[in-house]
Amino acid sequence: MSGYDFALIERDFYQHGYVTDTSVATALRLVLCLGKPLLVEGPAGVGKTEIAKTLSRVLHTRLIRLQCYEGMDSQSALYEWNYQRQLIRIKLGEDSGRTAEEREEEIFGPAFLLKRPILEALTDENRAPVLLIDEIDRADESFEAFLLEALAEFQVTIPELGTIRAVHRPYVILTSNRTRELSDALRRRCLYQWLAYPDMQKEAEILRVRLPDISQRLAEQISLMMANLRALPLQKVPGVAESLDWAQALIKLHRSELDPSVVQATMGCFVKDRDDWETVEEQLRSGRLLVEKR
Repeated sequence: MSGYDFALIERDFYQHGYVTDTSVATALRLVLCLGKPLLVEGPAGVGKTEIAKTLSRVLHTRLIRLQCYEGMDSQSALYEWNYQRQLIRIKLGEDSGRTAEEREEEIFGPAFLLKRPILEALTDENRAPVLLIDEIDRADESFEAFLLEALAEFQVTIPELGTIRAVHRPYVILTSNRTRELSDALRRRCLYQWLAYPDMQKEAEILRVRLPDISQRLAEQISLMMANLRALPLQKVPGVAESLDWAQALIKLHRSELDPSVVQATMGCFVKDRDDWETVEEQLRSGRLLVEKR
């Protein structure tokens, strides 16, 4: 990308509230330099989706998001024809004197095309957008196969219109929570980045950057608590997203530090499962869940 200093990725992400590291910053520099998609895997809530959002803000370009789900098909990601508008045009053109071939050519033109995220990203005429393909592991293997053409050649084929190539090659970020294994073919077409839970120091820094009003003490206590929680056998391990939600709630409640009673009262910010709730309660009662370093 011309006009952008790739070496400033880490600094610019920080200025936009995202605390990254050399590994992630290097992967993003390669996305910009090489134009290859980046597959980011890791536990839920560690900031995978936020990478794409922040990248779009850093580059001052559009973020186009495709949220994947089970049973998703290519039309949901690529395009659909505006059937209602086509029917109206057919009705209005019945007495026009044009041949059936001429009328068909008209109604299958760009004016009747409803662009979905992938086609929208490929045809953006202003500048290269950031295309976020979120939670690709939730989609079926057949949808992965559809993506191969788009990610390998940055082009798609629409039978009625032919092959459409990218006006500006989008910066593609794919995320996965690893609910299933992705195909080797998809992985080969992507750069790869693993995003783990942050250590206590980094998590405290994330809280301070995203929530300037938080005290140093509270940020450190929350980070310690999260490290302890992630060591427990929980069904839904809290991520950084839950840390931020919890910190925001504590600030709104005018709490400047943690104690077991505060943790107990605000557990709903980071515990999202009944069995986990009972586990955390038992740990609090026994004194094994620490809010201060020993």
